[in-house]
Amino acid sequence: MSLLLFAALFAAAQGTTVRATVDKNKLLIGEPVLLTLIADIPENEPIRFFYIDSIPHFEFLEKPAIDTTNTAEGTRLQQVIKITSFDSGHWVIPAFNLRDDIFTDTIPMDVVFSDFNPEQDYHDIKDIMEVTPEKEKDKRWIWFAIGGGVLLLIVVLYLVLRKKKPVVQAPVAAIDPYEEAMKGLEQLESAGADKKLFYSRMVDIFRVYISKRKGIHSLQKTTDDIVKQLKGLPITRDQFEKLSQSLMLSDFVKFAKYEPTREDDRKALDAIKQTIIEIEQLK
Repeated sequence: MSLLLFAALFAAAQGTTVRATVDKNKLLIGEPVLLTLIADIPENEPIRFFYIDSIPHFEFLEKPAIDTTNTAEGTRLQQVIKITSFDSGHWVIPAFNLRDDIFTDTIPMDVVFSDFNPEQDYHDIKDIMEVTPEKEKDKRWIWFAIGGGVLLLIVVLYLVLRKKKPVVQAPVAAIDPYEEAMKGLEQLESAGADKKLFYSRMVDIFRVYISKRKGIHSLQKTTDDIVKQLKGLPITRDQFEKLSQSLMLSDFVKFAKYEPTREDDRKALDAIKQTIIEIEQLK
């Protein structure tokens, strides 16, 4: 009887265990971080894993498939997710639940602009140095020079204005925002620019277009802010998803050193073009 009781207690102690870890708790804005999720599940329990749709203040860079390994106690499930953040501050990766009574620990994270080295030499502010004034000199020549310069300027202005005729400027034709945007995207596509320059210029063209066409001013806003503003645009849900992915990809290229493929470039440019076309058709 005691042996059976001991076996039951031992089996209960060998229940499902989970953990979440990161390879660093402090990162620069846009720097990738590896978030590792592990679940060890005994043979007598059903196989399940975490479902993570989003993490506040963080964005997914890569979310690979879950690795499954058979162990002596049962099954180990593991997933290594590459994440980053573009929001500076102190944040906490929340606990993830495998079921109602099994959670990972929370993980504190610091997102900073640049590293601070507390061991760096401190340079104090220097005292004010006394400056010995030069001996007073005869400065009357300065007034003569100023007077001569003013007189010369008056003569030159008189000669120029006497002969100058008013120039009638031709009215500048207003450029249609749609034509301006499409022309800019075509030039960008054929220019073969550097990847960062390509994505930065592509997003700028779109920002200027929606500012002129829809009054949505987004030049000083983050990608998340822009996506929230654009939810009211008259475009299909599928096109909105493609546009959002293109804008996020631009951030990854500019800030996270992501290397996009030519196919990525083409899809992103097509998404921007098609969004502009749909807005024009439904305006």
